[in-house]
Amino acid sequence: KMLTRKIKLWDINAHITCRLCNGYLIDATTVTECLHTFCRSCLVKYLEENNTCPTCRIVIHQSHPLQYIGHDRTMQDIVYKLVPGLQEAEMKKQREFYHKLGMEVPGDVKGETCSTKQHLDSHRNGETKADENLNKEPSEEKQEEDNDYHRSDEQVSICLECNSSKLRGLKRKWIRCSAQATVLHLKKFIAKKLNLSSFNELDILCNEEILGKDHTLKFVVVTRWRFKKAPLLLHYRPKMDLL
Repeated sequence: KMLTRKIKLWDINAHITCRLCNGYLIDATTVTECLHTFCRSCLVKYLEENNTCPTCRIVIHQSHPLQYIGHDRTMQDIVYKLVPGLQEAEMKKQREFYHKLGMEVPGDVKGETCSTKQHLDSHRNGETKADENLNKEPSEEKQEEDNDYHRSDEQVSICLECNSSKLRGLKRKWIRCSAQATVLHLKKFIAKKLNLSSFNELDILCNEEILGKDHTLKFVVVTRWRFKKAPLLLHYRPKMDLL
């Protein structure tokens, strides 16, 4: 018989809380250099004035530390599973925030809320969706996912301008895509349109600041284009080597 041992939540709090705000991790973001994790909003605010890790003080990057942090989905999933009611409370706060500003609630927040509600309702009714999913053929499930192409995601309108004489401008510089797309996706898109040998030859900037390749477009809008009118204006240029 397998032995089990119960662990109190406060015994592992040190591993699932942010060192900057001392709260449970929300939108967990990890420093790629040392793998320490913080709330994204806390870390971004901290890195506006610093370029070192808040925990170990290692230099993340001399001039562009925001390029060397990334969303840690696994850690965030662990936190939400361990802390009862945390995900539902966070979704509620986000909805109230957007309603207070008179803005439409983003699609991913709606999606999280909907899936959470369905999950809770199914357990209350003593039912589960697992049996229904088991009846579906894998090919049918994959086809349903593939046919969506992220059109149900929150969308972002973008204007891609070239600010270098070494590259040509795009024939169609206005695009609309999922808010979950990253700067790396844009680099690959531009490189393909301009027939570049590698997307690594490009820098993408917003407000004259180089964007990290792992930044989602939603993150760029929230941190660098908040309260400004659409479309999100981004510039691209040949990559500059920083010493």
